Amino acid sequence: MNRIPFDQAEIDNATEVTNAQGRVTKTYAYPVTPKENYRALYARELPLWMPVGGDSSFITPRIDADNVARCFSFEANPTNEEERNEIAANGYKDKFGVTWVYIPQAGGSMVRPGAPTLTDANAWKDVIPFPDVDSWDWEGSKTANANYLNKTRFISVTILSGFFERLISWMDFEGAAMALIDDDQKDAVHAAFDALADVYIKMIDKFIWAYELDQLSFHDDWGSQRAPFFGVDTVKEMLVPYIKKVADYCQSRGVFFDLHSCGKNELLVPAMIDANVVSWSPQPMNDVRALREQYGDKLIFGGIPGFLPAVPFGGPPIEDDVAIAAAKQFVDTYCQPDAFVAKPFTGGGGGFGAPPIYTETMYIETRKAFNP
Repeated sequence: MNRIPFDQAEIDNATEVTNAQGRVTKTYAYPVTPKENYRALYARELPLWMPVGGDSSFITPRIDADNVARCFSFEANPTNEEERNEIAANGYKDKFGVTWVYIPQAGGSMVRPGAPTLTDANAWKDVIPFPDVDSWDWEGSKTANANYLNKTRFISVTILSGFFERLISWMDFEGAAMALIDDDQKDAVHAAFDALADVYIKMIDKFIWAYELDQLSFHDDWGSQRAPFFGVDTVKEMLVPYIKKVADYCQSRGVFFDLHSCGKNELLVPAMIDANVVSWSPQPMNDVRALREQYGDKLIFGGIPGFLPAVPFGGPPIEDDVAIAAAKQFVDTYCQPDAFVAKPFTGGGGGFGAPPIYTETMYIETRKAFNP
């Protein structure tokens, strides 16, 4: 990427826009599009500035029944309150025929526990109806969402249930965890996951065509607040081959594979690398700085902790001068060009409660640091 020095006009000529989630953000007079800049980082080149969340645009289209069932449709026709109430009362079937129920207190849906669709993984072919992805109305979804996504931004599409999460939805947690280690069920799980990977690959093809996909965000939670659900050897045996199958396909199509995996999963990072995962944004219970130091040349981490003070929900806002100083300290510490290229990251340590001036300062200071 050609180096373009910072120009104050980029800030002075900024405009305000309302994104798909109703938040007002600034669009600077960028020297290149946020999409180009984000893709440079993911290709391990030095971007013109450090990308942050507002540089991307994501969609969870309702053409995928999972997003409706989970009350997580972010698109031109998003999930609304009436729909949430209906799914709370009557449930909704995902693309594999499993009924989910919206839980208002949790702000999301779950499968009712205690009556799993599948009790023995060996029966999956007879019990679980796999979807015909090609039959979905992709033309209609593309047309409906033509003006929803800002195509100058880095387009991310989310698949909510990965391999272990999908198995949980079929078997409940206990059954899914047992199936991963039960010698009498392992072969069936392998076969089911391989077929599932094929479904996801077909969806990726359609996402590329309909939404000009840059990144696939693949949800598969692997841990609790204290530890992973399983050991790294189990992940490498039962999950890595199929994550890699999807991630390798993404790579072949120029799409970056991002793993969204909640939990204290530090011990599972070697498995992520084996699976050809490009990026992972750990939750705060993981030591992100140490992970980046050890694995940053092989995996892009998101959400590197910064220097802003913690803000409790509903607490007083951070003062502008504190935010500006924190952003500058962050850039001085983490954004030296050679080190950044060797171990890139996204997020910028803003986190909950970061005021707009923090993001603006981060943009200005990384523009200067990366383009002296």
